Amino acid sequence: MSRAFQTVVDGGDYFEGVRWHEGRWYASDAFRGIVCAFDPAGVREDLMQVDALCSGLGWLPDGSLLVVSMKDRTLLRRSLDGTVSTHADLAPVSEHWINDMVVDRQGRAWVGTIGFAIVDGADPEPGALYRGDPDGTVTVAADGLWCPNGVVVTADGSTLVVAESFAARLTAFTIGADGALSGRRVLAQFGTPPAPGGAAEMLGAAELAPDGLAIDAEDHIWAADAVGRRCVRVSPAGAVVDEVAHPRGTNVYSCALGGADGRTLALAAADGFFEAAQGVTGTAELVTSTVEVPAAR
Repeated sequence: MSRAFQTVVDGGDYFEGVRWHEGRWYASDAFRGIVCAFDPAGVREDLMQVDALCSGLGWLPDGSLLVVSMKDRTLLRRSLDGTVSTHADLAPVSEHWINDMVVDRQGRAWVGTIGFAIVDGADPEPGALYRGDPDGTVTVAADGLWCPNGVVVTADGSTLVVAESFAARLTAFTIGADGALSGRRVLAQFGTPPAPGGAAEMLGAAELAPDGLAIDAEDHIWAADAVGRRCVRVSPAGAVVDEVAHPRGTNVYSCALGGADGRTLALAAADGFFEAAQGVTGTAELVTSTVEVPAAR
């Protein structure tokens, strides 16, 4: 299938946490520490500076924007009037940088951690998924996850799916009425799980390394493949049923569904995470293409 692509914006350092909200794309330019928004024509507005780097984005029921502040392990809240405050402090429970996030309809923030000192060259270790409640209370929702990364919640609010990037799988949980997770299960295992070792070795051994996630109206999950330079669509049964490859073969780390009809898939691409962390700048871009099934509403 031939696909048409549009470049919304380029020249960023490393886009993370891509979302569509009220007619605009939002992203964290993580290593610049800038949360920004783009209209479909690429007109950019910088919304806030995050000195400790920024990643996951989401909105509370009152319209406030939640932002992951990675290095100091906090959730920042940008109110509608632009005031920024600390919403939740994850530093007491997370030793390492926090990363991607989704905010559900109840205003609960589900936040992953890289789980190890990635920029210092440490070997990957399992980490936790955290739940930040609307009052700012933080709970360890699940543990023993290999770099819990992109997170989605089904439209009915019953199931949470998290990408375990270094285990090459998507893992699902049932969400209880009180927010407790249960029924842990593998939704999709992409090949053989990499053996524990160095980060480069584990990623090199992964058939597919799921990173950022988006969910559509059929509860299929689009997963950015950090080693395959593409996004794949994964069925509720765990099968890869479609893919959108980056048109120029650039690495893809985050994705989102949006646009006026919900059928625009955005791919956040860059030369590489480690390259950006080491100061290789200006390679990040946001490109879009059209898919058949719209975003979940």
